[in-house]
Amino acid sequence: MKKKRDMEKVKKVEDKVNLENYDGEDYDPWWWLMHKGIKALFLCISIFALLIRVAIGLHPYSGANTPPKFGDYEAQRHWMEITLNLPVKDWYRNSSVNDLSYWGLDYPPLTAYQSYIHGVFLKTFDPDSVVLFTSRGHESYLGKFLMRWTVLSSDVLIFFPSVLYFVLVYRAMRFGMRSKSDVAWHIAMILLNPCPILIDHGHFQYNCISLGLITAAVAAALSQNDLVASVLYCLALNHKQMSAYFAPAFFSYLFGKCLRNKNPLLEVSKLGLMVIGTFAIVWWPYLHSKDAALGVLSRLVPFERGIYEDYVANFWCTSSVLVKWKKLYTTQSLRIFSLAATLLTCLPSMVQQVLAPSRKGFLYGLLNSSLSFYLFSFQVHEKSILLPLLPLSLLALEEPCSLLWLTHFAMFSMFPLVHRDKLVLAYMALYALFTLLYFAPGGPGIRCNGSKTLDHSQKTKKGTEFITSIAFHPLVMGFLCLCSLILHVIYITMHPPNKYPFLFEAVIMLLCFSQFVLFTLYFNSKQWMLSKHLNSKDKKKLI
Repeated sequence: MKKKRDMEKVKKVEDKVNLENYDGEDYDPWWWLMHKGIKALFLCISIFALLIRVAIGLHPYSGANTPPKFGDYEAQRHWMEITLNLPVKDWYRNSSVNDLSYWGLDYPPLTAYQSYIHGVFLKTFDPDSVVLFTSRGHESYLGKFLMRWTVLSSDVLIFFPSVLYFVLVYRAMRFGMRSKSDVAWHIAMILLNPCPILIDHGHFQYNCISLGLITAAVAAALSQNDLVASVLYCLALNHKQMSAYFAPAFFSYLFGKCLRNKNPLLEVSKLGLMVIGTFAIVWWPYLHSKDAALGVLSRLVPFERGIYEDYVANFWCTSSVLVKWKKLYTTQSLRIFSLAATLLTCLPSMVQQVLAPSRKGFLYGLLNSSLSFYLFSFQVHEKSILLPLLPLSLLALEEPCSLLWLTHFAMFSMFPLVHRDKLVLAYMALYALFTLLYFAPGGPGIRCNGSKTLDHSQKTKKGTEFITSIAFHPLVMGFLCLCSLILHVIYITMHPPNKYPFLFEAVIMLLCFSQFVLFTLYFNSKQWMLSKHLNSKDKKKLI
Protein backbone atom coordinates (compact mmCIF):
# COMPACT_ATOMS: atom_id res chain seq x y z
CA MET A 1 0.00 0.00 0.00
CA LYS A 2 2.83 2.35 0.91
CA LYS A 3 4.55 1.64 -2.39
CA LYS A 4 1.33 2.38 -4.27
CA ARG A 5 0.91 5.73 -2.47
CA ASP A 6 4.50 6.65 -3.29
CA MET A 7 3.94 5.88 -6.98
CA GLU A 8 0.81 8.06 -7.02
CA LYS A 9 2.76 10.95 -5.47
CA VAL A 10 5.50 10.59 -8.07
CA LYS A 11 2.90 10.61 -10.88
CA LYS A 12 1.30 13.80 -9.52
CA VAL A 13 4.71 15.51 -9.35
CA GLU A 14 5.50 14.43 -12.92
CA ASP A 15 2.14 15.75 -14.17
CA LYS A 16 2.76 19.06 -12.43
CA VAL A 17 6.26 19.35 -13.91
CA ASN A 18 4.94 18.51 -17.38
CA LEU A 19 2.31 21.22 -17.12
CA GLU A 20 4.84 23.80 -15.89
CA ASN A 21 7.21 22.92 -18.73
CA TYR A 22 4.51 23.23 -21.38
CA ASP A 23 6.09 24.83 -24.48
CA GLY A 24 2.88 25.30 -26.48
CA GLU A 25 3.62 22.58 -29.05
CA ASP A 26 3.53 19.21 -27.33
CA TYR A 27 0.89 20.18 -24.80
CA ASP A 28 -2.18 17.96 -24.87
CA PRO A 29 -5.28 20.18 -24.46
CA TRP A 30 -7.15 17.24 -22.96
CA TRP A 31 -4.47 16.62 -20.30
CA TRP A 32 -6.52 18.17 -17.52
CA LEU A 33 -9.18 15.47 -18.03
CA MET A 34 -7.21 12.53 -19.45
CA HIS A 35 -5.01 12.20 -16.38
CA LYS A 36 -8.18 11.30 -14.47
CA GLY A 37 -8.70 8.27 -16.68
CA ILE A 38 -10.68 7.33 -19.76
CA LYS A 39 -13.87 6.66 -17.79
CA ALA A 40 -13.90 10.19 -16.35
CA LEU A 41 -13.28 11.55 -19.83
CA PHE A 42 -16.12 9.46 -21.24
CA LEU A 43 -18.46 10.61 -18.46
CA CYS A 44 -17.84 14.30 -19.20
CA ILE A 45 -18.34 13.91 -22.96
CA SER A 46 -21.43 11.76 -22.34
CA ILE A 47 -23.03 14.41 -20.14
CA PHE A 48 -22.40 17.02 -22.84
CA ALA A 49 -23.77 14.66 -25.54
CA LEU A 50 -26.85 14.03 -23.39
CA LEU A 51 -27.51 17.76 -23.01
CA ILE A 52 -27.25 18.18 -26.78
CA ARG A 53 -29.84 15.43 -27.23
CA VAL A 54 -32.15 17.12 -24.73
CA ALA A 55 -31.83 20.39 -26.66
CA ILE A 56 -32.65 18.70 -29.97
CA GLY A 57 -35.67 17.08 -28.32
CA LEU A 58 -37.16 20.55 -27.81
CA HIS A 59 -37.61 20.88 -31.57
CA PRO A 60 -40.52 19.47 -33.64
CA TYR A 61 -40.77 15.79 -34.58
CA SER A 62 -41.98 13.76 -37.54
CA GLY A 63 -45.66 14.36 -38.30
CA ALA A 64 -46.26 16.94 -35.56
CA ASN A 65 -49.85 18.23 -35.82
CA THR A 66 -50.38 16.65 -39.24
CA PRO A 67 -53.41 14.30 -39.13
CA PRO A 68 -54.66 11.81 -40.08
CA LYS A 69 -51.58 9.55 -39.90
CA PHE A 70 -49.08 12.05 -38.43
CA GLY A 71 -45.55 10.49 -38.67
CA ASP A 72 -42.89 8.31 -37.05
CA TYR A 73 -43.60 9.78 -33.62
CA GLU A 74 -47.20 8.55 -33.83
CA ALA A 75 -46.02 5.18 -35.19
CA GLN A 76 -43.82 4.62 -32.14
CA ARG A 77 -46.58 5.75 -29.76
CA HIS A 78 -49.14 3.55 -31.55
CA TRP A 79 -46.90 0.49 -31.15
CA MET A 80 -46.85 1.14 -27.41
CA GLU A 81 -50.64 1.36 -27.47
CA ILE A 82 -50.97 -1.94 -29.38
CA THR A 83 -48.43 -3.97 -27.39
CA LEU A 84 -49.82 -2.72 -24.09
CA ASN A 85 -53.48 -3.48 -24.82
CA LEU A 86 -53.39 -6.60 -27.00
CA PRO A 87 -52.02 -10.12 -26.40
CA VAL A 88 -48.67 -10.95 -28.01
CA LYS A 89 -50.24 -13.16 -30.69
CA ASP A 90 -52.27 -10.20 -32.02
CA TRP A 91 -49.46 -7.65 -32.30
CA TYR A 92 -48.68 -8.40 -35.95
CA ARG A 93 -52.12 -9.65 -37.02
CA ASN A 94 -54.69 -7.48 -38.78
CA SER A 95 -57.99 -7.40 -36.88
CA SER A 96 -60.83 -5.13 -35.79
CA VAL A 97 -58.69 -3.93 -32.86
CA ASN A 98 -55.40 -3.75 -34.77
CA ASP A 99 -55.68 -2.03 -38.14
CA LEU A 100 -52.30 -2.72 -39.77
CA SER A 101 -52.92 0.00 -42.34
CA TYR A 102 -52.57 2.51 -39.49
CA TRP A 103 -48.89 2.18 -38.50
CA GLY A 104 -48.96 -1.58 -38.04
CA LEU A 105 -45.88 -3.09 -36.42
CA ASP A 106 -43.27 -3.74 -39.12
CA TYR A 107 -40.16 -4.37 -37.04
CA PRO A 108 -38.96 -7.62 -35.39
CA PRO A 109 -40.23 -8.82 -31.99
CA LEU A 110 -37.51 -7.10 -29.93
CA THR A 111 -38.87 -3.73 -31.07
CA ALA A 112 -42.34 -4.88 -29.98
CA TYR A 113 -41.03 -5.84 -26.53
CA GLN A 114 -39.27 -2.48 -26.27
CA SER A 115 -42.54 -0.75 -27.21
CA TYR A 116 -44.35 -2.70 -24.49
CA ILE A 117 -41.83 -1.63 -21.82
CA HIS A 118 -42.05 1.99 -22.91
CA GLY A 119 -45.85 1.68 -23.04
CA VAL A 120 -45.89 0.61 -19.39
CA PHE A 121 -43.79 3.67 -18.57
CA LEU A 122 -46.17 6.00 -20.43
CA LYS A 123 -49.24 4.40 -18.85
CA THR A 124 -47.81 5.02 -15.38
CA PHE A 125 -47.55 8.78 -15.86
CA ASP A 126 -49.96 9.56 -18.72
CA PRO A 127 -52.57 6.77 -19.18
CA ASP A 128 -54.48 8.70 -21.85
CA SER A 129 -51.49 8.53 -24.22
CA VAL A 130 -51.75 4.75 -24.69
CA VAL A 131 -55.50 4.02 -24.49
CA LEU A 132 -56.63 1.73 -27.30
CA PHE A 133 -58.30 3.63 -30.20
CA THR A 134 -58.87 6.95 -28.41
CA SER A 135 -55.17 7.77 -28.08
CA ARG A 136 -54.57 8.02 -31.83
CA GLY A 137 -52.80 11.28 -32.60
CA HIS A 138 -52.23 11.95 -28.88
CA GLU A 139 -49.88 14.94 -28.60
CA SER A 140 -50.17 16.29 -25.07
CA TYR A 141 -47.21 18.14 -23.55
CA LEU A 142 -46.70 15.41 -20.93
CA GLY A 143 -47.00 12.68 -23.56
CA LYS A 144 -44.33 14.31 -25.74
CA PHE A 145 -42.06 14.79 -22.74
CA LEU A 146 -42.36 11.12 -21.78
CA MET A 147 -41.82 9.95 -25.35
CA ARG A 148 -38.64 12.01 -25.63
CA TRP A 149 -37.53 10.60 -22.29
CA THR A 150 -37.84 7.02 -23.57
CA VAL A 151 -35.39 7.78 -26.39
CA LEU A 152 -32.96 9.52 -24.03
CA SER A 153 -33.03 6.62 -21.59
CA SER A 154 -32.49 4.13 -24.42
CA ASP A 155 -29.44 6.09 -25.55
CA VAL A 156 -28.00 6.28 -22.04
CA LEU A 157 -28.70 2.65 -21.13
CA ILE A 158 -27.65 0.99 -24.40
CA PHE A 159 -25.74 3.16 -26.86
CA PHE A 160 -23.50 5.06 -24.43
CA PRO A 161 -22.22 1.97 -22.53
CA SER A 162 -21.64 0.20 -25.85
CA VAL A 163 -19.49 3.08 -27.07
CA LEU A 164 -17.46 2.98 -23.84
CA TYR A 165 -16.98 -0.77 -24.28
CA PHE A 166 -15.80 -0.24 -27.86
CA VAL A 167 -13.41 2.60 -27.00
CA LEU A 168 -11.79 0.57 -24.23
CA VAL A 169 -11.30 -2.38 -26.59
CA TYR A 170 -10.12 -0.19 -29.46
CA ARG A 171 -7.67 1.66 -27.23
CA ALA A 172 -6.23 -1.68 -26.04
CA MET A 173 -5.68 -2.57 -29.70
CA ARG A 174 -3.96 0.83 -30.17
CA PHE A 175 -5.16 1.35 -33.74
CA GLY A 176 -4.46 4.96 -34.70
CA MET A 177 -3.99 6.19 -31.10
CA ARG A 178 -1.30 8.87 -31.32
CA SER A 179 -2.03 10.91 -28.22
CA LYS A 180 -4.39 11.12 -25.30
CA SER A 181 -6.48 13.73 -27.09
CA ASP A 182 -7.21 11.15 -29.79
CA VAL A 183 -9.26 9.16 -27.28
CA ALA A 184 -11.39 12.19 -26.38
CA TRP A 185 -11.80 13.13 -30.04
CA HIS A 186 -12.82 9.58 -30.95
CA ILE A 187 -15.48 9.46 -28.24
CA ALA A 188 -16.85 12.85 -29.32
CA MET A 189 -17.03 11.81 -32.97
CA ILE A 190 -19.13 8.77 -32.08
CA LEU A 191 -21.43 10.27 -29.44
CA LEU A 192 -21.91 13.62 -31.18
CA ASN A 193 -22.32 12.57 -34.79
CA PRO A 194 -25.23 14.78 -35.92
CA CYS A 195 -27.07 12.21 -38.05
CA PRO A 196 -28.27 9.73 -35.39
CA ILE A 197 -29.02 12.58 -32.98
CA LEU A 198 -31.22 14.31 -35.57
CA ILE A 199 -33.11 11.15 -36.47
CA ASP A 200 -33.62 9.75 -32.96
CA HIS A 201 -34.09 12.92 -30.92
CA GLY A 202 -35.48 15.18 -33.63
CA HIS A 203 -37.37 13.13 -36.20
CA PHE A 204 -38.09 10.48 -33.51
CA GLN A 205 -36.93 6.89 -33.66
CA TYR A 206 -35.02 4.37 -31.54
CA ASN A 207 -32.03 3.65 -33.75
CA CYS A 208 -29.80 4.08 -30.68
CA ILE A 209 -30.89 0.64 -29.45
CA SER A 210 -29.94 -1.38 -32.53
CA LEU A 211 -26.84 0.76 -33.17
CA GLY A 212 -25.81 0.29 -29.55
CA LEU A 213 -26.20 -3.46 -29.76
CA ILE A 214 -24.18 -3.53 -32.99
CA THR A 215 -21.43 -1.41 -31.41
CA ALA A 216 -21.26 -3.79 -28.45
CA ALA A 217 -21.18 -6.77 -30.83
CA VAL A 218 -18.28 -5.20 -32.74
CA ALA A 219 -16.39 -4.57 -29.50
CA ALA A 220 -16.97 -8.16 -28.39
CA ALA A 221 -15.75 -9.50 -31.73
CA LEU A 222 -12.62 -7.32 -31.59
CA SER A 223 -11.87 -8.59 -28.07
CA GLN A 224 -12.17 -12.22 -29.24
CA ASN A 225 -15.52 -12.81 -27.48
CA ASP A 226 -17.12 -14.27 -30.59
CA LEU A 227 -20.04 -16.01 -28.88
CA VAL A 228 -21.03 -12.80 -27.06
CA ALA A 229 -20.67 -10.90 -30.34
CA SER A 230 -23.04 -13.37 -32.04
CA VAL A 231 -25.70 -12.94 -29.37
CA LEU A 232 -25.47 -9.14 -29.39
CA TYR A 233 -25.64 -8.95 -33.17
CA CYS A 234 -28.65 -11.29 -33.25
CA LEU A 235 -30.39 -9.01 -30.73
CA ALA A 236 -29.68 -6.02 -32.98
CA LEU A 237 -31.06 -7.95 -35.96
CA ASN A 238 -34.18 -8.75 -33.93
CA HIS A 239 -34.64 -5.10 -33.04
CA LYS A 240 -34.35 -3.68 -36.56
CA GLN A 241 -34.10 -5.79 -39.68
CA MET A 242 -31.85 -3.12 -41.25
CA SER A 243 -29.11 -4.47 -38.99
CA ALA A 244 -28.81 -7.13 -41.72
CA TYR A 245 -26.65 -4.51 -43.49
CA PHE A 246 -23.80 -5.84 -41.33
CA ALA A 247 -24.56 -9.56 -41.69
CA PRO A 248 -22.00 -10.22 -44.49
CA ALA A 249 -19.22 -8.62 -42.43
CA PHE A 250 -20.02 -10.54 -39.24
CA PHE A 251 -20.43 -13.82 -41.12
CA SER A 252 -17.23 -13.55 -43.17
CA TYR A 253 -15.07 -12.39 -40.25
CA LEU A 254 -16.28 -15.02 -37.78
CA PHE A 255 -16.31 -17.76 -40.42
CA GLY A 256 -12.79 -16.83 -41.52
CA LYS A 257 -11.61 -17.12 -37.92
CA CYS A 258 -13.32 -20.47 -37.50
CA LEU A 259 -11.51 -21.85 -40.56
CA ARG A 260 -8.19 -21.00 -38.92
CA ASN A 261 -9.06 -22.81 -35.74
CA LYS A 262 -7.84 -26.32 -34.90
CA ASN A 263 -11.44 -27.56 -34.97
CA PRO A 264 -13.42 -25.39 -37.45
CA LEU A 265 -16.59 -27.49 -37.32
CA LEU A 266 -16.82 -27.17 -33.54
CA GLU A 267 -16.36 -23.38 -33.66
CA VAL A 268 -18.98 -22.98 -36.38
CA SER A 269 -21.37 -25.21 -34.41
CA LYS A 270 -20.96 -23.10 -31.26
CA LEU A 271 -21.68 -19.90 -33.16
CA GLY A 272 -24.67 -21.53 -34.88
CA LEU A 273 -26.14 -22.65 -31.56
CA MET A 274 -25.80 -19.15 -30.12
CA VAL A 275 -27.59 -17.68 -33.14
CA ILE A 276 -30.38 -20.26 -33.10
CA GLY A 277 -30.79 -19.96 -29.33
CA THR A 278 -31.04 -16.16 -29.43
CA PHE A 279 -33.58 -16.18 -32.24
CA ALA A 280 -35.61 -18.90 -30.51
CA ILE A 281 -35.85 -16.88 -27.29
CA VAL A 282 -36.85 -13.64 -29.05
CA TRP A 283 -39.34 -15.34 -31.37
CA TRP A 284 -40.72 -17.80 -28.80
CA PRO A 285 -44.31 -16.36 -28.73
CA TYR A 286 -44.57 -16.91 -32.51
CA LEU A 287 -43.00 -20.35 -32.82
CA HIS A 288 -46.15 -22.23 -31.82
CA SER A 289 -47.31 -22.31 -35.44
CA LYS A 290 -45.95 -21.79 -38.94
CA ASP A 291 -48.66 -19.24 -39.77
CA ALA A 292 -47.81 -17.08 -36.75
CA ALA A 293 -44.11 -16.97 -37.64
CA LEU A 294 -44.79 -16.29 -41.32
CA GLY A 295 -47.27 -13.58 -40.33
CA VAL A 296 -44.53 -11.70 -38.51
CA LEU A 297 -42.03 -12.24 -41.34
CA SER A 298 -44.49 -10.84 -43.89
CA ARG A 299 -44.61 -7.61 -41.88
CA LEU A 300 -40.82 -7.30 -41.88
CA VAL A 301 -40.40 -7.43 -45.67
CA PRO A 302 -43.00 -5.06 -47.20
CA PHE A 303 -42.30 -5.82 -50.85
CA GLU A 304 -45.63 -4.30 -51.83
CA ARG A 305 -44.21 -0.81 -51.20
CA GLY A 306 -41.89 -1.15 -54.19
CA ILE A 307 -38.13 -1.03 -54.54
CA TYR A 308 -38.03 2.60 -53.34
CA GLU A 309 -40.43 5.27 -52.07
CA ASP A 310 -38.87 8.68 -51.41
CA TYR A 311 -35.86 10.24 -53.11
CA VAL A 312 -33.06 8.17 -51.56
CA ALA A 313 -29.45 8.49 -52.74
CA ASN A 314 -29.10 4.82 -53.72
CA PHE A 315 -28.74 3.10 -57.10
CA TRP A 316 -32.39 2.23 -57.77
CA CYS A 317 -33.81 5.63 -57.00
CA THR A 318 -31.02 7.55 -58.74
CA SER A 319 -31.04 5.42 -61.89
CA SER A 320 -34.84 5.65 -62.08
CA VAL A 321 -34.32 9.08 -63.62
CA LEU A 322 -33.30 7.18 -66.77
CA VAL A 323 -34.69 3.67 -66.19
CA LYS A 324 -38.26 3.40 -64.91
CA TRP A 325 -37.72 0.24 -62.89
CA LYS A 326 -41.22 0.07 -61.42
CA LYS A 327 -42.87 0.28 -64.84
CA LEU A 328 -40.52 -2.02 -66.72
CA TYR A 329 -40.22 -4.87 -64.21
CA THR A 330 -42.40 -6.71 -61.73
CA THR A 331 -41.77 -6.59 -58.00
CA GLN A 332 -40.58 -10.20 -58.12
CA SER A 333 -37.97 -9.35 -60.78
CA LEU A 334 -36.80 -6.29 -58.88
CA ARG A 335 -36.39 -8.38 -55.73
CA ILE A 336 -34.05 -10.70 -57.62
CA PHE A 337 -32.12 -7.80 -59.19
CA SER A 338 -31.74 -6.12 -55.82
CA LEU A 339 -30.59 -9.29 -54.06
CA ALA A 340 -28.07 -10.11 -56.79
CA ALA A 341 -26.63 -6.58 -56.89
CA THR A 342 -26.34 -6.41 -53.10
CA LEU A 343 -24.61 -9.79 -52.79
CA LEU A 344 -22.24 -9.11 -55.69
CA THR A 345 -21.09 -5.78 -54.24
CA CYS A 346 -20.67 -7.35 -50.77
CA LEU A 347 -18.70 -10.29 -52.16
CA PRO A 348 -15.22 -8.69 -52.49
CA SER A 349 -15.28 -7.55 -48.87
CA MET A 350 -16.54 -10.94 -47.67
CA VAL A 351 -13.92 -12.87 -49.63
CA GLN A 352 -11.14 -10.72 -48.20
CA GLN A 353 -12.22 -11.45 -44.64
CA VAL A 354 -12.70 -15.18 -45.20
CA LEU A 355 -9.22 -15.44 -46.74
CA ALA A 356 -7.43 -13.07 -44.36
CA PRO A 357 -9.59 -12.12 -41.37
CA SER A 358 -8.26 -9.26 -39.27
CA ARG A 359 -9.76 -6.94 -36.72
CA LYS A 360 -9.12 -3.81 -38.75
CA GLY A 361 -10.36 -5.58 -41.87
CA PHE A 362 -13.52 -6.49 -39.98
CA LEU A 363 -14.23 -2.80 -39.30
CA TYR A 364 -13.76 -1.98 -42.97
CA GLY A 365 -15.92 -4.97 -43.85
CA LEU A 366 -18.75 -3.57 -41.73
CA LEU A 367 -18.47 -0.31 -43.61
CA ASN A 368 -18.37 -1.92 -47.05
CA SER A 369 -21.27 -4.32 -46.48
CA SER A 370 -23.49 -1.56 -45.09
CA LEU A 371 -22.69 0.71 -48.05
CA SER A 372 -23.52 -2.13 -50.44
CA PHE A 373 -26.88 -2.67 -48.76
CA TYR A 374 -27.63 1.04 -48.74
CA LEU A 375 -26.86 1.40 -52.44
CA PHE A 376 -28.51 -1.75 -53.79
CA SER A 377 -30.94 -3.39 -51.37
CA PHE A 378 -34.74 -3.34 -51.57
CA GLN A 379 -36.78 -0.57 -49.86
CA VAL A 380 -34.00 1.68 -48.57
CA HIS A 381 -34.94 4.76 -46.56
CA GLU A 382 -32.91 7.96 -46.37
CA LYS A 383 -32.38 7.26 -42.65
CA SER A 384 -30.55 4.02 -43.52
CA ILE A 385 -27.37 6.04 -44.12
CA LEU A 386 -26.98 5.88 -40.32
CA LEU A 387 -25.79 2.29 -40.74
CA PRO A 388 -22.66 2.98 -42.84
CA LEU A 389 -21.96 5.99 -40.64
CA LEU A 390 -21.63 3.81 -37.53
CA PRO A 391 -18.57 1.75 -38.61
CA LEU A 392 -17.00 4.86 -40.12
CA SER A 393 -17.39 6.62 -36.77
CA LEU A 394 -15.75 3.62 -35.11
CA LEU A 395 -12.92 3.98 -37.66
CA ALA A 396 -12.68 7.75 -37.12
CA LEU A 397 -9.01 7.65 -36.08
CA GLU A 398 -8.14 5.63 -39.18
CA GLU A 399 -10.31 7.68 -41.55
CA PRO A 400 -10.73 11.19 -40.07
CA CYS A 401 -11.17 12.97 -43.40
CA SER A 402 -13.54 10.31 -44.70
CA LEU A 403 -15.68 10.73 -41.59
CA LEU A 404 -16.11 14.47 -42.12
CA TRP A 405 -16.83 14.08 -45.84
CA LEU A 406 -19.30 11.19 -45.55
CA THR A 407 -21.06 12.84 -42.59
CA HIS A 408 -21.48 15.97 -44.69
CA PHE A 409 -23.20 14.10 -47.51
CA ALA A 410 -25.14 11.85 -45.16
CA MET A 411 -26.58 14.98 -43.56
CA PHE A 412 -27.23 16.50 -46.96
CA SER A 413 -29.01 13.36 -48.23
CA MET A 414 -31.42 13.64 -45.29
CA PHE A 415 -31.99 17.38 -45.66
CA PRO A 416 -35.38 17.10 -47.46
CA LEU A 417 -36.63 14.90 -44.59
CA VAL A 418 -35.21 17.30 -41.99
CA HIS A 419 -36.78 20.27 -43.77
CA ARG A 420 -40.15 18.50 -43.85
CA ASP A 421 -39.91 17.94 -40.08
CA LYS A 422 -39.02 21.62 -39.47
CA LEU A 423 -35.65 20.68 -38.02
CA VAL A 424 -33.46 22.97 -40.14
CA LEU A 425 -32.27 25.00 -37.13
CA ALA A 426 -31.32 21.81 -35.27
CA TYR A 427 -29.64 20.54 -38.46
CA MET A 428 -27.48 23.67 -38.76
CA ALA A 429 -26.59 23.76 -35.05
CA LEU A 430 -25.56 20.09 -34.94
CA TYR A 431 -23.51 20.40 -38.11
CA ALA A 432 -21.70 23.46 -36.75
CA LEU A 433 -21.02 21.75 -33.42
CA PHE A 434 -19.71 18.61 -35.12
CA THR A 435 -17.39 20.67 -37.33
CA LEU A 436 -16.01 22.60 -34.33
CA LEU A 437 -15.35 19.38 -32.43
CA TYR A 438 -13.83 17.77 -35.50
CA PHE A 439 -11.27 20.57 -35.80
CA ALA A 440 -10.61 20.72 -32.04
CA PRO A 441 -6.95 21.56 -31.17
CA GLY A 442 -4.76 18.49 -30.94
CA GLY A 443 -7.27 16.21 -32.64
CA PRO A 444 -6.86 14.13 -35.81
CA GLY A 445 -9.13 16.55 -37.67
CA ILE A 446 -6.44 19.23 -37.55
CA ARG A 447 -3.76 16.81 -38.68
CA CYS A 448 -5.99 15.62 -41.51
CA ASN A 449 -6.68 19.15 -42.73
CA GLY A 450 -3.35 19.53 -44.46
CA SER A 451 -3.47 16.21 -46.27
CA LYS A 452 -4.03 16.03 -50.02
CA THR A 453 -5.90 12.77 -49.85
CA LEU A 454 -8.14 10.91 -47.49
CA ASP A 455 -5.63 8.07 -47.07
CA HIS A 456 -2.98 8.52 -44.38
CA SER A 457 -1.55 5.01 -44.35
CA GLN A 458 1.66 4.73 -46.35
CA LYS A 459 1.09 0.98 -46.56
CA THR A 460 -2.17 1.31 -48.43
CA LYS A 461 -1.60 4.62 -50.21
CA LYS A 462 -0.66 3.06 -53.55
CA GLY A 463 -3.82 0.94 -53.59
CA THR A 464 -6.16 3.91 -53.19
CA GLU A 465 -4.09 6.67 -54.80
CA PHE A 466 -6.04 6.72 -58.07
CA ILE A 467 -9.44 7.17 -56.39
CA THR A 468 -8.29 9.74 -53.85
CA SER A 469 -6.22 11.80 -56.27
CA ILE A 470 -9.22 12.38 -58.54
CA ALA A 471 -12.39 12.13 -56.48
CA PHE A 472 -11.05 13.71 -53.29
CA HIS A 473 -8.79 16.39 -54.68
CA PRO A 474 -9.12 19.64 -52.66
CA LEU A 475 -10.49 21.52 -55.68
CA VAL A 476 -13.12 18.86 -56.32
CA MET A 477 -14.09 18.76 -52.64
CA GLY A 478 -14.31 22.56 -52.51
CA PHE A 479 -16.53 22.62 -55.59
CA LEU A 480 -18.85 19.95 -54.17
CA CYS A 481 -19.09 21.79 -50.85
CA LEU A 482 -20.05 24.95 -52.70
CA CYS A 483 -22.67 23.05 -54.71
CA SER A 484 -24.19 21.56 -51.57
CA LEU A 485 -24.26 24.98 -49.89
CA ILE A 486 -26.05 26.53 -52.87
CA LEU A 487 -28.53 23.62 -52.98
CA HIS A 488 -29.27 24.10 -49.28
CA VAL A 489 -30.13 27.74 -49.89
CA ILE A 490 -32.19 26.98 -52.99
CA TYR A 491 -34.16 24.25 -51.23
CA ILE A 492 -35.06 26.57 -48.36
CA THR A 493 -35.80 29.74 -50.33
CA MET A 494 -37.20 28.63 -53.71
CA HIS A 495 -40.02 26.51 -55.10
CA PRO A 496 -39.36 23.98 -57.89
CA PRO A 497 -41.15 24.28 -61.26
CA ASN A 498 -44.68 22.90 -61.27
CA LYS A 499 -43.70 20.46 -63.99
CA TYR A 500 -40.89 19.03 -61.83
CA PRO A 501 -42.04 19.24 -58.20
CA PHE A 502 -39.21 17.00 -56.93
CA LEU A 503 -36.41 18.58 -58.97
CA PHE A 504 -34.41 19.76 -55.94
CA GLU A 505 -34.67 16.39 -54.22
CA ALA A 506 -33.46 14.67 -57.40
CA VAL A 507 -30.40 16.93 -57.69
CA ILE A 508 -29.50 16.38 -54.03
CA MET A 509 -29.95 12.64 -54.52
CA LEU A 510 -27.66 12.55 -57.58
CA LEU A 511 -24.91 14.53 -55.86
CA CYS A 512 -24.95 12.40 -52.71
CA PHE A 513 -25.17 9.14 -54.66
CA SER A 514 -22.01 10.00 -56.61
CA GLN A 515 -20.10 10.42 -53.35
CA PHE A 516 -21.48 7.26 -51.78
CA VAL A 517 -20.36 5.25 -54.82
CA LEU A 518 -16.84 6.70 -54.62
CA PHE A 519 -16.68 5.90 -50.93
CA THR A 520 -17.71 2.31 -51.65
CA LEU A 521 -14.88 1.93 -54.18
CA TYR A 522 -12.39 3.62 -51.86
CA PHE A 523 -13.18 1.56 -48.76
CA ASN A 524 -13.25 -1.73 -50.69
CA SER A 525 -9.82 -0.91 -52.12
CA LYS A 526 -8.60 0.03 -48.65
CA GLN A 527 -9.83 -3.24 -47.17
CA TRP A 528 -8.13 -5.36 -49.82
CA MET A 529 -4.86 -3.49 -49.30
CA LEU A 530 -4.97 -4.46 -45.62
CA SER A 531 -4.63 -8.17 -46.39
CA LYS A 532 -1.22 -7.54 -47.95
CA HIS A 533 0.09 -6.05 -44.73
CA LEU A 534 -1.42 -8.45 -42.20
CA ASN A 535 1.54 -9.43 -40.09
CA SER A 536 2.08 -12.82 -38.52
CA LYS A 537 1.47 -11.46 -35.03
CA ASP A 538 -2.06 -10.37 -35.93
CA LYS A 539 -2.74 -13.75 -37.57
CA LYS A 540 -1.82 -15.55 -34.37
CA LYS A 541 -4.22 -13.36 -32.36
CA LEU A 542 -7.13 -14.54 -34.50
CA ILE A 543 -6.81 -18.15 -33.35
